Amino acid sequence: MYALVDGNNFYVSCERVFRPSLVGCPVVVLSNNDGCAIARSNEAKALGIKMGAPWFQIRHFEESHGLVALSANFALYGDLSDRMMSVAAGLGHRQEIYSIDESFVELSGIRGDLTERSRKVRDRILQWVGIPCGIGIGPTKTLAKLANYIAKTAERKPGSYPDCHAQVCNLGNLGQQDLHGLLAATEVGEVWGVGRRIGAQLQDAGIKTVLDLAKLDAAMVKRRWSVVLERTVRELQGTPCIDFDDQPAPKQEIACTRSFGHAVTELSDLQEAVTEFASRAAEKLRKQASHASQVLTFIRTSPFRTQDLQYSRSVVVPLRRPTSDTRAINQAACKGLNSIYQPGYRYAKAGVMLLSLQDAGVQQSELALEDDEFTSRDAGSPGLMQMLDSVNKRYGRGSVLLASAGLAGKDRVWSMRQDRKTPGYTTDWNDLALVRS
Repeated sequence: MYALVDGNNFYVSCERVFRPSLVGCPVVVLSNNDGCAIARSNEAKALGIKMGAPWFQIRHFEESHGLVALSANFALYGDLSDRMMSVAAGLGHRQEIYSIDESFVELSGIRGDLTERSRKVRDRILQWVGIPCGIGIGPTKTLAKLANYIAKTAERKPGSYPDCHAQVCNLGNLGQQDLHGLLAATEVGEVWGVGRRIGAQLQDAGIKTVLDLAKLDAAMVKRRWSVVLERTVRELQGTPCIDFDDQPAPKQEIACTRSFGHAVTELSDLQEAVTEFASRAAEKLRKQASHASQVLTFIRTSPFRTQDLQYSRSVVVPLRRPTSDTRAINQAACKGLNSIYQPGYRYAKAGVMLLSLQDAGVQQSELALEDDEFTSRDAGSPGLMQMLDSVNKRYGRGSVLLASAGLAGKDRVWSMRQDRKTPGYTTDWNDLALVRS
C-alpha cells in the first residue's frame, strides 16, 4: 500500500501560516518577476482565476474582490516543505519526495487502521507546521494519487464511504462496487499520467471516466497508445508498475535560468547574471556529487516586446576535464557569453546549463598544459568548494561569491521583480516575527 501526502494550495498555505488574516481571502502567488499566478487559494479559484493566468489580466480583482497577490518566496516554501516532509515520513517505512508539496510513503507492513493513522498524521502536520494537506491511500502509486484527488475534491466525499472524507481517502478499504462508483464519478483526465493530448484522444474514443480506462485491456492500450499508458492502466487495475524511489536518481542536466526584472543592454550586467547562474548551477552539481563536461550559455530578448530588435543565441563550451569547481564552470560560461553577446539589443533572459554530467568519483587525468589555469589548484578545489557551500548555507546565499558576480547587496538591473514578497520568516534572522506584550 502507498500513501500520497499533498499540501493544499501549498504556496498560499505557506503564506497563511504567518499571516492568518489571509485565511478566507482570495490569494494568488505570482511567478518570477510577478508574471503570472502559480498558486491559488480556493477563494481565488472560485473567482475563475486559472493556473498560469497573467497578472495584468487578473489584477482588477484586487479592487473588485479584494484579491491579494504575493511574490513567490521560494526560500520560505522550501523550508516549510522540509518540515512538512519530516512529519509525513512518520506515516510509513520509506518516503519518496515527489515535489515540493507531495511525497509518497510506503505503508507495507504497517499495522492498524491506515485511515485513522493518516488522519492523525494530517492533524499533526497542520498543528506542527501549519500546512493543511490531503492524503490518498491505494495499492499502487497511481491509485494513491487518484485517492488524494478524491480526498481533496469536495463533491467526491460521499457520506456512505467512511474511508473517503475529511481530506483522507483510502481506496484499499473500499469494496469493488464502491470503488467502481468513485472511479465512474471521476473524469479520465484526472488520472496521474494522462495528459491533455492523451486525455482528448481517450475522450474521442468514448473513454470518459477513470472506470472506463481501468476496464480496458492493457495489451490493447499498449498497441494503440503507448507503453506509458499501458502502465497507467495496469496501476489502475491494482498491479504496481511504478518503482518506489526513496533516493532520486541524479539529474542528467542542471540548469539555472532567469528572466530579468528589467531589460539588460550592457555586457557587464550580463556577466554578473551569468556568474550568478553558473554559481548556483555548480552548487546543485556538487550537491548530487556530479561533475560537468560541458557548459551551455544562452541569452535572448523578449518575444513579447515586438517593438524591440529580436536576438537569441546559445553556445556550448567544453571543459578541459569534468569538474564541479565554480571557478572553472563560470570561466566557461563567461567565455561563451562573450562569444555570443551583441550590443544594441535589450536582453530579457539568460541562463546556464551544465551538460554531460558524470559521477564525481570518476576521475580524468592527463599531463598538465601550460595554459591550464586550474591545474595547480585542482588538489585543493574540493575542499575550497565545500567551504564555499558551507559558508553560504550558514550565512545565506551570496555571502561568498565570485568577483564577477558584482557586489553583494548591490541593486542589480537584472534582478527579478518581487515587489510583493513577504519576509523570510524562517530563513532570515532579520525577518523573524516579533511578539510584543
